Amino acid sequence: MKSSLIFLIVATGATVYAQSNPISSAVKQQYNGVKNNILRAAEKMPDGDYSFKAGEGSRSFGEIVTHIAQVQGALCSGAKGDTKQFDTSKTDKASAVQTLKDTISYCDAVYDALTDANMTEPGKMFGRDQPKINILNFNVIHDNEMYGQMAVYLRAKGMVPPSSEGRGGGRGRKE
Repeated sequence: MKSSLIFLIVATGATVYAQSNPISSAVKQQYNGVKNNILRAAEKMPDGDYSFKAGEGSRSFGEIVTHIAQVQGALCSGAKGDTKQFDTSKTDKASAVQTLKDTISYCDAVYDALTDANMTEPGKMFGRDQPKINILNFNVIHDNEMYGQMAVYLRAKGMVPPSSEGRGGGRGRKE
């Protein structure tokens, strides 16, 4: 009974917090959804296919993963008012996934610190002052764009992207 009461108090507190921070909570929710799809896609692609390119002039799958990590790290660093950089030079699966996990961990803390009260505070994006909310929302947009590319690469290799799993895989494919 006591643990149920504690759970109810914590759950109610989280709901009240989300309601008092509707804009920042919405951005965090969008970030959490896409970051999970990106990480699952990065983990799903086999080692040997990290060098796969969809066509001439395209990034390899490994380069897409490190590009996401590089941009994500730079945007979250700018929103935080920091100059942290991540090594995104290695595109093999183990290195790329680890770098992605590192930037996700870093960004998680930045998104967790975002509130409706501080979301208009300035940060840096591409050398210009921008409100934190703009920077972090741009990160969500970029992550979604890059996840779309990852999904195409997975499909080209006969795999169902994480966002389509459990829904029949899309277009009649099943995995």
